[in-house]
Amino acid sequence: MSSLPNALWLNVSPALQQFDRPLLIHLSHHVAIAQWEYCQTPDEPMSLEVAIDLLDDYLKNQNRPVDLIGHSTSGLLGLLYARQHPEKVRSLTLLSVGPYPAVDWQAHYYAQLQKLPCSREVLLNQMVNNLFGHQSPGIIREILQILEQDLMTSLSPHTLFRRVSFSPSKVSVPMLVCGSADDIIVDPYTLEGWQSWLKSGDRIWQCPKGRYFFHYFHPQKVCEQIVDFWDLPPLSQDRTASLANFKVSL
Repeated sequence: MSSLPNALWLNVSPALQQFDRPLLIHLSHHVAIAQWEYCQTPDEPMSLEVAIDLLDDYLKNQNRPVDLIGHSTSGLLGLLYARQHPEKVRSLTLLSVGPYPAVDWQAHYYAQLQKLPCSREVLLNQMVNNLFGHQSPGIIREILQILEQDLMTSLSPHTLFRRVSFSPSKVSVPMLVCGSADDIIVDPYTLEGWQSWLKSGDRIWQCPKGRYFFHYFHPQKVCEQIVDFWDLPPLSQDRTASLANFKVSL
């Protein structure tokens, strides 16, 4: 029997990975899941194509199609990969990814930075409120550091001078699209835009709340939707892992 994972969590935003951990812990009780990471360095060009090639190199060792999962830009990478290599993907789960899949928090941030007469610091503070809701001053400072780091190290294709767009299109593999009813980045109206591109068996699910990082705030609910989509029985092996070092609240 292969020791390779059945599911693969994609992460191209290392600074944000702590927000993925609670859901990864829940999923690990149901399926063998691995995490694939791409770390962007300051000295290399930002290229989704390079990341796709590296992901394909990794999956060459996989003897069966995998279930891909990704949040935001990581989901964009999974979508682009599934379009190019559908034979290697059993299913695709997208979290906070709209039919125009390049739209992420950084796209909103740079658009506002270009339009509004305010400083970077003021705008990032506003982004914390938009992404996480009201938080204590200490938590705000920690999240600000995370967002600053994400601007420098994530594979998001956006900058102050250029914002990238990908047109909607179908993907041939089964797809689950999840979002949150109170997310302003991929709002419910935007999420419903997937309806024109869904196949039989594809699903859209909205978490009642949780904003852009709903999978962090409500990992059990999101896990239930994903596992039901996969139609997988739970594993008997008990698995545990540590959560993030700090908590944010709704």
